[in-house]
Amino acid sequence: MNKTPFEQPSNSEDELLPEYGFDYKKAKPNRFANRSEKPKLTVVVLDEDVAEVFSTPESVNKVLRALIEAMPQASSGETV
Repeated sequence: MNKTPFEQPSNSEDELLPEYGFDYKKAKPNRFANRSEKPKLTVVVLDEDVAEVFSTPESVNKVLRALIEAMPQASSGETV
């Protein structure tokens, strides 16, 4: 049962209509959209001299994680 206000082409069923109606009120969110196994990434631009020393994302992350562990912690558990 076709409820669109547009007429079907009379000469062939294979032709596309010039316009289609879509009821966005009946649309459902894509349940597969957030199933990515990849971690969320944040892009940070390094200065050229820093990028010469840390040429891979892994090397940057390793040093920053070590720095985070060495930082003094506040009593509430947040970094200072």
